[in-house]
Amino acid sequence: MTEQNLTLLTDFYELTMMQGYYKNNRNDMVVFDAFYRTNPSGGGYAVCAGLDQVIDYIKNLHFDKEDIEYLRSTGMFAEDFLSYLADFRFSGSIYAVPEGTVVFPMEPLLKVIAPITEAQLVETAILTMMNHQSLIATKAARVCHAAKDGGVMEFGLRRAQGPDAGTYGARAAMIGGCIGTSNVLAAKLFDVPALGTHAHSWIMSFSDELTAFRKYAELYPQNTTLLVDTYDTLRSGVPNAIKVFTELREAGTMPKRYGIRLDSGDLAYLSKKARKMLDEAGFSDATICASSDLDEYLIESLLLQGARIDVWGVGTNLITSKDCPAFGGVYKLAAVEENGTFVPKIKLSENPAKITNPGNKTVFRIYDKETGKIKADVIAFADEVFDEAEPLLLFDPVSTWKKTLLAPGTYTVRELLIPVFEQGTCVYTSPSVMEIREYCKKEMATLWEETKRFANPQEVYVDLSERLYETKQELLARIYQRNKESGKTRS
Repeated sequence: MTEQNLTLLTDFYELTMMQGYYKNNRNDMVVFDAFYRTNPSGGGYAVCAGLDQVIDYIKNLHFDKEDIEYLRSTGMFAEDFLSYLADFRFSGSIYAVPEGTVVFPMEPLLKVIAPITEAQLVETAILTMMNHQSLIATKAARVCHAAKDGGVMEFGLRRAQGPDAGTYGARAAMIGGCIGTSNVLAAKLFDVPALGTHAHSWIMSFSDELTAFRKYAELYPQNTTLLVDTYDTLRSGVPNAIKVFTELREAGTMPKRYGIRLDSGDLAYLSKKARKMLDEAGFSDATICASSDLDEYLIESLLLQGARIDVWGVGTNLITSKDCPAFGGVYKLAAVEENGTFVPKIKLSENPAKITNPGNKTVFRIYDKETGKIKADVIAFADEVFDEAEPLLLFDPVSTWKKTLLAPGTYTVRELLIPVFEQGTCVYTSPSVMEIREYCKKEMATLWEETKRFANPQEVYVDLSERLYETKQELLARIYQRNKESGKTRS
């Protein structure tokens, strides 16, 4: 998983197009944008993740002898092209939004500026890495928001779609706000907390529940969390846990962290009853952890019902993003260099949402200066500059009559895309996962509460700069005129 050469992790047509460019002496510098069109789970935002894996992929991009031999065996590739691949290295530049940043539809999360053969090859791998981790990071952020002050543990490895999805999904879940993971490999690889208690099989392997609890407490005196629903939660599990805690207290060996875990039944009812029993026994600082097919909607509902749950173990629905299993990111050509200048390109579609934004672009985030909350994002050409001392006109690029004029000194501006590779050299060092997690927490605080709600969230507007908007309209008009002259427009 960590040592495999991923150069052939691409769609076959990327390679056939590469050969086509090579055979036609087409290796123009181009700009490709990676972006998405719709927020996952009907939400108001997404969390960008996966960049660190992309960096490793680009750094190690090369065709082994075995790769060349395999491609030769397909009968699709000429020897001169295969010789070209033997010396292939990425020589372009990449700009990206830092991991953990909250992002919105249509804005570039990553931009590749490279010869077209190189830019074409890396499309599939970039998308699979960023789509997957952004999806899980977004789901985790939603789950953690629902949990409010309660910690969320990622418990999904056994239900993930394979080892890679479980491991990199755990990484993404940590970025989105989880406090730890049950995946020991992920904990080791990414230096994040490994968390867990014990299974029902531990209880069932002993002659009785009380003995199982006592033995577990002996083994882990600093952190004793007992699973109480193997036989009968309120008649057996919680009373036996209280008995063990009482014995530890009387022996002067109380753990620093201790509590119970609920894994079935009516979690709202059981947690309230268990909390009352623990408090009455003098264990008001005992933690109640809950698992059992949780997601953000169920957690929100349980808290509205007064559930007394401190920590949440979330597995299947988080690691698979069960209600929204794909992120939907795309990778589109935006500009081609001609005579030293990038000429904007645009893709049309019968679906207006699929019409692309042309040119070599960047993204500016506009904050309300007083609150620090996001006002809007603006997609602009890469050479544009915004002066906070000047008024700023924001307008909806679809409903253009919707306009907001920001007065000087009332807003701040931040450019989101940062250099990652410059002419083939990596110029960016990824923070640790725990550092990205803290950054994401700050990013989430820049969202208005209305944007974070699960039902009908308030949209954060992604606008175009005036210059980009005008260029887009000119290109659309030019294509319309060309189609009209050729008789291809609708009557």
